Amino acid sequence: MSESKSSSSSKQQGNMSWVVLALLGLGFTTGVGFFLGSAIAIEQAGYAVVVLFLIAAIGTFFVYNSLAKMIAEQPGKSSFQEYSRSAFGHWAGFSHGYMYWFSEMLVLGSTLTALGLFTQYWFKDIPLWVFAGGYALLGVGVVLLGTSGFEKLEETLAVVKMTAIIGFIVLACLVIPGVLGQKNAHMHTPGGIAEVFNKGPMGMWTGLIFAFFAYAGIEVMGLMATQLKNPKDAPKSGVLMLSIVSVLYVVSLSFALVLAHFKDFNVNESPFISALKDLEYQTIVHVFNAVLIAAGFSSLVCSLFSTSKVMVTIAKDGDAPKIFTKVSKRKIPYPSLALTVFGMTLSVVAALLLPKSVFEYITTAGGLMLVFSWMFMVVSAYKLLKMTTWGKIQAFTACALILIAAVGTLFDEKSRPGFFISLLILASIFGVAFFMRNKWKNKPGGGGGGGKKLQEEQESEEQHLNRLRRKLTNQKSRA
Repeated sequence: MSESKSSSSSKQQGNMSWVVLALLGLGFTTGVGFFLGSAIAIEQAGYAVVVLFLIAAIGTFFVYNSLAKMIAEQPGKSSFQEYSRSAFGHWAGFSHGYMYWFSEMLVLGSTLTALGLFTQYWFKDIPLWVFAGGYALLGVGVVLLGTSGFEKLEETLAVVKMTAIIGFIVLACLVIPGVLGQKNAHMHTPGGIAEVFNKGPMGMWTGLIFAFFAYAGIEVMGLMATQLKNPKDAPKSGVLMLSIVSVLYVVSLSFALVLAHFKDFNVNESPFISALKDLEYQTIVHVFNAVLIAAGFSSLVCSLFSTSKVMVTIAKDGDAPKIFTKVSKRKIPYPSLALTVFGMTLSVVAALLLPKSVFEYITTAGGLMLVFSWMFMVVSAYKLLKMTTWGKIQAFTACALILIAAVGTLFDEKSRPGFFISLLILASIFGVAFFMRNKWKNKPGGGGGGGKKLQEEQESEEQHLNRLRRKLTNQKSRA
């Protein structure tokens, strides 16, 4: 019996090492949210943006750590909403799955629009929709290569992005003392602690959400953690990845703020492009524009891969048409990928046709729904795991930081509508879940909520095995 269980468990595990998962995580997280979204955080918080990125890094690690510990305790799950379902019932799995799917659909249009704008830097006369459509087709092509193709691309782009960030840091170290460039005019340090926090507490509060957006992608890392040789290594991958990313984010942004005058930054341009523009070496600006495209494309492929996988799990739970459960022999979910492409198409059309301000509200709502889905992971871990005092502190801290960041959008005119749109979408999802509760009531782990703790389930299994052992021993003694 135990050998059979062990064999079954091994089949569920993959062959990925925790170091490879950490490398993939570098690719998943360093995307448009950092290379472009950090400009919005700078506009809100000023020089104090580096403090916000440290705070967001701590909150993000606590979120990922919660997910990783659930994966380590029960590695058989195929997607994070299954943990929500185990913790609180069918309504939670349904709500969490659709919350994540819709959040990605809302931001896909902005990702493709950003990719088009980056490319128009070189080809100004070509319409934006041509680039958006081209990158969409390329992204789908990568997903059609299967998991191995997706992993190879993300590993390659992770190296490209990390090299670019490190290269920027090295360049800054040469420019600031005047080794490169004609003079030290590139040095723009704040006049003191008062200037560092010149935007005040409110600026930091409204900017915190954009620091969190820069770490988007850890949930994809959680999905890929199911491929680990040893699922208990999942937390180690997060520690390594987030340590590297946090240091590079903070150091590179600090240098960007020193290289360019504060007034030179604007929300429609990457702070790294703004910082490099006044240098003599235009080639470097072109190189970084290429990195922005690589980062955006990486985010696009991650979204296509993760949403297709999540929709398969939603359908397997009976919460979407059965056709979306179909996966080919090459493990490609063609029907759910087709649905994702349809949603992406609508998102791109909205980006091109809606007024810019309205579409910004929608994408902000998508980002907020993503961090709300992170909070769902944390509360599920709190319910399922037997946490230590330190674990409980981490869980409460993560939820508190996410809520503080989300509420901060209410005090910013540009972000406020996105907050209310996100609440409207969430209310719609939870409303559907409420009306479906009778259908789920009699299902295992259904609408009533409150699944057993993983430890209790493991203890129950152990008790069952002990009863079988005693029965076999009695049979042998009678024989």
